[in-house]
Amino acid sequence: MSVQQRNTPRASIAPAQTRRSAGLSRGRLGKGLIAFGVVAATGVALAGPASLLRELRARFEAPRSARIERTQPAIPAQSARLAQIAAARRRITGDTSSAQLSEIPMNLTYVDITRAPYTRFRTWVDNAVNGSPGYAYEARDSALMFRITRDVKYCNHAVALVEQQVAQAETAIAAGQRPAVAADSYLEVGPKIADLAMTYDTCAARVTASQRQRWSAYAEQAIWNVWNHQNARWGTTSHPWSGWSVANPGNNYHYSFIEATMSWALASRNATWMSLLQTDKLPKLEAYYRAMPTGGSLEGTGYGTAQMRLFELYRMWKDATGIDLANANTHATNTIRWWTHATVPTRDRFAPIGDQSRNSVPELYDYHRRLVLEARHLTNDATAQRIASWWLNGISIQQMGQGANFRYDLLPAGSNGVAPAELHYNGTGTGHLFARTGWDTGAMWLSYVAGKYNESHAHQDQGAFTLFAGDWLAVTENIWSRSGIQQGTDVHNMLRFERSNTSAQQCASPANDRIVHQCEPSTSTMTVTPGANGALTVVSDLTPAYKGNPALSAWTRRLDFAARRLTVRDHFTMAAGTTAFFQVQVPVQPTISGNTITAGRLRVRVLEPANATIALRNWNTVNSSEFTRGWRIDIGGGTTTYLVELSEVP
Repeated sequence: MSVQQRNTPRASIAPAQTRRSAGLSRGRLGKGLIAFGVVAATGVALAGPASLLRELRARFEAPRSARIERTQPAIPAQSARLAQIAAARRRITGDTSSAQLSEIPMNLTYVDITRAPYTRFRTWVDNAVNGSPGYAYEARDSALMFRITRDVKYCNHAVALVEQQVAQAETAIAAGQRPAVAADSYLEVGPKIADLAMTYDTCAARVTASQRQRWSAYAEQAIWNVWNHQNARWGTTSHPWSGWSVANPGNNYHYSFIEATMSWALASRNATWMSLLQTDKLPKLEAYYRAMPTGGSLEGTGYGTAQMRLFELYRMWKDATGIDLANANTHATNTIRWWTHATVPTRDRFAPIGDQSRNSVPELYDYHRRLVLEARHLTNDATAQRIASWWLNGISIQQMGQGANFRYDLLPAGSNGVAPAELHYNGTGTGHLFARTGWDTGAMWLSYVAGKYNESHAHQDQGAFTLFAGDWLAVTENIWSRSGIQQGTDVHNMLRFERSNTSAQQCASPANDRIVHQCEPSTSTMTVTPGANGALTVVSDLTPAYKGNPALSAWTRRLDFAARRLTVRDHFTMAAGTTAFFQVQVPVQPTISGNTITAGRLRVRVLEPANATIALRNWNTVNSSEFTRGWRIDIGGGTTTYLVELSEVP
């Protein structure tokens, strides 16, 4: 799969909007909604993989006809807990049928039918059932409404939608083509198969024997093709594909693959897929995020919001098996802290780290709200829950704007929230630092990058900072681009090293094929030392980001952040023929007076070298088809060091 194929943005989220496709590569995160909507723990305590598989097989391998008829759980030891779940479910739904015990458990106890979010969701579903589906409507919305109300019209609608998906796939397969589920390297396999699985399980009584057979064959082939990419086929036709990210638990594509496998494994009671999840895919997923204990994503803040899907996978798995992946390590809990600190003081925007393909300007959106709602619902950490409530009740997005996201507003935001006690957060797992002078909306805020660089949606921004106070003071030029995927060193607030008028590239792992200069996994480092009244000193070694690059052999950067002022000192060692520029990206045209540059409310003073040169670059004149606004300040003349101070204009 080519670089362009993986990263070209899709059409807008809705005709009335200018937002580009959401955070999944060329796909909308809104499509990536996990099958079972809301979840409950069964309370099943399972030990190791062997005992897990025995219990799962006992619970999930029974023929569907037997499951529909069964009124008692398969495992006597779990009867009391399952009865409690069934009772809680009946309290919400008002249903007294014993058939509920045959369904994959779903905790709807937090659904408050008296609140506005429920009314919005039900109206969204009813409109679809009545023939007017909204943008990106999915069958699982109808199936979920059946779970809540037990009104068969919702199941009838869900079955019709899934039947349409399968029939269209069968037509394509008969013509020797790939069905839509295989498009874009199986990016949409998760939401499509999850739609099928939710309906197959919830609406079993409305699915005919012929449909069950056809749907099953389609789902089985799709999932087999995901994990066997070189031998993938549809019908009698071979359709191999790249296998992009089948082995990368941190990539947004991988969530889709797990979503499809998990949702179908649970709905079909397929022991092969259950075993694959338990003995291979989920242990690798848990290990990956255990190594990122401070939360967040190495894909940045654009594609990183896909973790909202990851967290819903945790809910689904805990519901079906009793295994709590979300609290097996601290990643999900600390992602609450990570995003709270990554949000600017005005609480309407966030740190623009990595590709921003949905919307170049990093404005908070439904996906960010959903991510924190999911994490708050999952965590066992009471303090993190209160922080999440503070954030959710204070940000600019107080309810979902897209109908396809309405069901996530059913998750409560909580009350009695509290801001974090600390003024900075060092996300060591991702290499992202956030700091501020206070939790008031007028505070000055800083973000900084120095860590691992190994994802295709990450940028060559090791050593880059962002400064905000009321609005952007210094920010990556990428947010003023039309594509939102400008990754080069020339658009960030960092040192730019040039040889023969070409910017030296930072290197990434060989797995990151978007980067020309590759090396072994590149990890810059930083040491963070807090001071009094929120002051902070950061010392970072960015040399690994240029490992093996002939342009330079060393670069360290120190940041001192205190009293609404940022001072940056750089030390570097360059090869002959290399020139270093201290660059600052600003939203408005700067003016120069001696060694001082003013750009709107930002003042930049060059303290070293004494003979520095200062030049300005208008990005719009460089490439008006890509850049809508923004200027770059180029400070030159330094051969081994720069010392620059950034502050507000009084």
